[in-house]
Amino acid sequence: MNRATWLTNRRAAIVATYDGGAREYDQHEYPSDTQREWVCRLVERLPVSSLVLDAPCGTGKFFRIIAAAGHRVIGVDQSAGMLQEARARGIADSLEHLSLQDLSYVHQFDAVLTIDAMENVSPEDWPAVLANLHRALRPGGLLYMTVEELTEAEIEHAFAVLSEQGAPAVRGEVIEGDVAGYHFYPGRQRVLDWFVAEGLEVLQETFKQENGWGYRHFLLRDCFVQPGT
Repeated sequence: MNRATWLTNRRAAIVATYDGGAREYDQHEYPSDTQREWVCRLVERLPVSSLVLDAPCGTGKFFRIIAAAGHRVIGVDQSAGMLQEARARGIADSLEHLSLQDLSYVHQFDAVLTIDAMENVSPEDWPAVLANLHRALRPGGLLYMTVEELTEAEIEHAFAVLSEQGAPAVRGEVIEGDVAGYHFYPGRQRVLDWFVAEGLEVLQETFKQENGWGYRHFLLRDCFVQPGT
């Protein structure tokens, strides 16, 4: 199997996993405490009645925080099952069935949330997805993104297993265990290089290991925003 076909199959597996687990998704709490803290920190920085894009929104578990701060939210997700759960909350202005690869918004949002999602994006798609998220922001807008991390030992083990199976994988890709069909762990430096190439400045960054999950949290802004804005 060539790599393009393999990645297409992996993306389908991701969608099937989230569709199948949508109803029970919120019953299994992932490391959301820190994510909620960052979302609260973000929405407090926004102008009154800002428009926020939650991409992908999943079940919409952050919608209430955004709305409670006086802002509006639009959600997108590639999983129809997740969108059904998000729709039941009755909070979002609108919901769209879209993948991060297919976003086409242009300067529409004061902030974008991309939480617990980039690990499902292949290295080939990372720059394009980042560009889509960046383009969706209005000048001076903010992007909050989480990037999941594994230890070097875990990454090496996963790559060895996939190589032995003959999969056309690259280092950092994982499909064994609880990884929703596919995960990719690029590592901090590669992520920072992608941010620089896209013209995004890191305003704040932290890493936290929580409930067995390691996430790096980034608050980003366009590099060319004038000081003081």
